[in-house]
Amino acid sequence: MHDAVLFLHSWVRWVAIITGVLATVSVLGATADGRNNRWAKIFTISVDIQFLLGLILVMTSVDFGRMGEVMRDSTARFYAVEHPTMMIVAIALAHMGRVFARKALTPASARTKSLIFFGLSTLLLIGGTPWPGTHDNRPLFNTTL
Repeated sequence: MHDAVLFLHSWVRWVAIITGVLATVSVLGATADGRNNRWAKIFTISVDIQFLLGLILVMTSVDFGRMGEVMRDSTARFYAVEHPTMMIVAIALAHMGRVFARKALTPASARTKSLIFFGLSTLLLIGGTPWPGTHDNRPLFNTTL
């Protein structure tokens, strides 16, 4: 089960990153109203799915019960502490951006809030993603179950 969830988690990350970029860029349009941003909704849904998959990975990980050892290994620490922390903050920013944009009094204010929160969230997603050449050299596209 862990391998299947990891496979899904590695593919849904692309949906989350791409929709994060689209949610951020879509508010740059002059006529865009940040209060009704379809990409923002898809973005928050995709990061929520990623969170659920990541939570399953954490709960099924063999590292979950041996945190003392994990903290001494930089790769294991990244997956057990650093990656989840950055992703939780990114998810919180995405949701805050969506709520603040919907509650904004003017379209300009909604666009500004969307740009700031979705931009920061997307940057955290990109920064916290394990890219090839970092940590344990995970591939860009996981093709094995």
